[in-house]
Amino acid sequence: MSSPDPPPSPSPSSKAPPPAPFSLCGSDEFYVKNDMCLGHEGAGVAERVGEGVRMLKVGDRAAFGYQRSSCNACPSCHANLEIFCPTRAFYGFSGFSVGSMASHVVFSESFMYQVPPELANSDAAALMCGGATVFNCLAMFDVRPTDRVGVVGLGGLGHLAVQFARKWGCEVVVFSGEEAKREEAGRLGASEFYATRGVETFPDGMAQINHLLVTTSVQVSWPLFLPIMAPLGTVYPLTIVGEEELKIPYMMILQGGVRVQGSIVASRVLVRQMLAFAARHGVRAVTQEYRLDERGIEEAMQHLREGKMRYKAVLKAEE
Repeated sequence: MSSPDPPPSPSPSSKAPPPAPFSLCGSDEFYVKNDMCLGHEGAGVAERVGEGVRMLKVGDRAAFGYQRSSCNACPSCHANLEIFCPTRAFYGFSGFSVGSMASHVVFSESFMYQVPPELANSDAAALMCGGATVFNCLAMFDVRPTDRVGVVGLGGLGHLAVQFARKWGCEVVVFSGEEAKREEAGRLGASEFYATRGVETFPDGMAQINHLLVTTSVQVSWPLFLPIMAPLGTVYPLTIVGEEELKIPYMMILQGGVRVQGSIVASRVLVRQMLAFAARHGVRAVTQEYRLDERGIEEAMQHLREGKMRYKAVLKAEE
């Protein structure tokens, strides 16, 4: 695939791990027609390091994710909020020649993460975007272990949200259009499950939700969900829904003091905490493996596009 960017060269603050294995994300499908190297959930072994690298050495296992760089000088960067840096570099917006669908990646050490020994490279890769996204909600917005956390959708993001929230100590409620996912939701840690297809109201007396993580690829029926939100509860719309506008009934928001909280992937501090938390508590993505070749990539992308993925694709090169 051609690229508008010249190939990156190693610098004093760069390292070059092979990216296999890597995991697919829904945003890969969003950018599939762009002239760029796809993939932003990778993990591998450092083969070379620049002279200025201090935290990683040749042979270390490391992973990378959605963010590539920041200025390290603005108020957001100084507050460990580099995800809001005015000159931040995100996947799909810059560095178009850098992606995990490649033989090697040259990446800044500042945005690479050592893989805990308890995690295989494939485990780490599958957490680097979806895992960081849902963990960010729990850690940044002070979700408490006594809270009830609702997860809408049991897919790539949702199945990780259930696990992280349950291990966080929360009571987890899953909402899915498919009744068939009830058993799996329970295995992942949900204490309640509600099938929503064709439903207009939830049962009377249902305990309210403090935090609602919306992980579906389409907007939900807000008149269905807002009545079950606890006063001052928070809704987190986490997925890309094309160019569609977010439309929520005003009065339901006002009367319940419900907050709609924007959230994106985690900062570097929280990505490190996420990996350590996953290693300590046994949080793992449910994955399907594909061969790391053209046919395997096309098959995985097709399954992702058709909603057949259960729940993250991991592509591995043959030994």
